[in-house]
Amino acid sequence: MLLLDLISKLGGEAQGEVSQPLVGVGTIENAAANCITFLANPRYRTALATSSAGAVIVGLKDVEVTDKPRIVAANPYAYFARVAQLFNPARGVVAGIHSSAVIHAGAWIAPTAEIAEFVSVGRGAIIGEGARVGAGCIIGENTVIGAGSALSARVTIYADCRIGERVIVHSGVVIGADGFGFAPDNGQWIKIPQTGRVIIGDDCELGANTTVDRGAMDDTTIGNGVKIDNQVQVGHNCTIGDHTVISGCVGIAGSTHIGRHVMIGGAASIIGHLHICDDAIISATTFVTKSITEPGTYTSGIPHMTHRDWLKNTVHIRNLDRLAKALKNSGEK
Repeated sequence: MLLLDLISKLGGEAQGEVSQPLVGVGTIENAAANCITFLANPRYRTALATSSAGAVIVGLKDVEVTDKPRIVAANPYAYFARVAQLFNPARGVVAGIHSSAVIHAGAWIAPTAEIAEFVSVGRGAIIGEGARVGAGCIIGENTVIGAGSALSARVTIYADCRIGERVIVHSGVVIGADGFGFAPDNGQWIKIPQTGRVIIGDDCELGANTTVDRGAMDDTTIGNGVKIDNQVQVGHNCTIGDHTVISGCVGIAGSTHIGRHVMIGGAASIIGHLHICDDAIISATTFVTKSITEPGTYTSGIPHMTHRDWLKNTVHIRNLDRLAKALKNSGEK
């Protein structure tokens, strides 16, 4: 594509033109002369000066940073994402049901859906128009997969769950397994039946090996446009608001309510029965032990240091309570 082709599809302003059509996207450091890159972080301005990229997407503040053919966009990163989609379109759906699939007679599959090898679809399940179910997936009884959704290989969705439209679910995801619910009784644990469902909205994405537990009695719900990275645990009865993003290895305990447009960094831990307000930002590895009621950035955890420094600092940490009491007593005197 030429720059003018991209402009006609996505808007923006072109300055200059490439001498040969662009065939793909690339990083500033490694893009070839027939690829387009982007500049969204000022730290990469110097690298752009030596880049071999044939064109670049820049923001309004970086128009004069380079003489390369360029597209000026208000949000160069988002514009780049859309350009990358043009050069890398999703694989089309090949309608039909593979002969090795096991489909219950009471299930309904849209004629335009694709069911791959060794898929199992339970009684009463519904697979919507243009949906794609990858090899080895298991779709439980009465589960609904919305139109245009795509499940990669070996996804398991338990009974009665609801998946919205245009949802992407990566390999190894388990949706609707029992939540962790047990009542103590004389040294034993009595299982509490998990009778809720998982309800996932439209335009969501769930990363590989993520697990979303079904509700104990009420449903576990994930709103529209939510993006969840790999190996995330969502406990039973959680609610996640629209357009929230959650990075890899986050653990969310049961009955936590997360608002809209929240950003949660990798390996953060959130204990149960909390409320996280809209527009909160939780940094990577943060341990959240109480509700967050005001938008802003929240951080915990100690950055790494040498082992020797850690040992020395730990001695002081152990004595903090004693030192605080000593200072209080000295102030009172």
